[in-house]
Amino acid sequence: MKNIDKQSLQKAYDLFESGKIDRIEVGSTRGLQEIHSYLFNDLYDHAGVIREKNISKGGFRFANALYLKEILLKIEQMPENDFKTIIAKYVEMNIAHPFMDGNGRSMRIWLDMMLKKKLRKVVNWQFVDKILYLQAMERSPINDLELRTLLSENLTSKVNDREIIFKGIEQSYYYEGYKKED
Repeated sequence: MKNIDKQSLQKAYDLFESGKIDRIEVGSTRGLQEIHSYLFNDLYDHAGVIREKNISKGGFRFANALYLKEILLKIEQMPENDFKTIIAKYVEMNIAHPFMDGNGRSMRIWLDMMLKKKLRKVVNWQFVDKILYLQAMERSPINDLELRTLLSENLTSKVNDREIIFKGIEQSYYYEGYKKED
């Protein structure tokens, strides 16, 4: 694991361990920026900063930077009433991809915060297969049913279980290609 990833992973643990996660605004762009800033502050100059450049990954172009602030306002107004609407909001935020780097790791924490607040559940990420998750995310702009099914099968009501949270953080980093050294 690269040093920057080790530091960010440690910050992710600290975000929960310190209780700072409980002071972050749930479901808002500002809250997502706070998460991103916390994870990547001192690691990236752009930590918590909405990108001003266009980006793409694997041939998929994320939201145009020119319209990103307006798009984020619309996403923020999306409902978070139930599992389906929370996942729809998560998918739209993924399409927006508001940061230059670190979107996935920040957004999975953001998603769990919404699920915890509205449904008193979180995703038990350690049981969400990397390949299936990444494929579902890739197809989610067209139809989020596959993603909803995959994540709903792995929901848990153990929202304050340290092991589930920390194993989930490690899995989140693994999705992005980082593996914790034993």
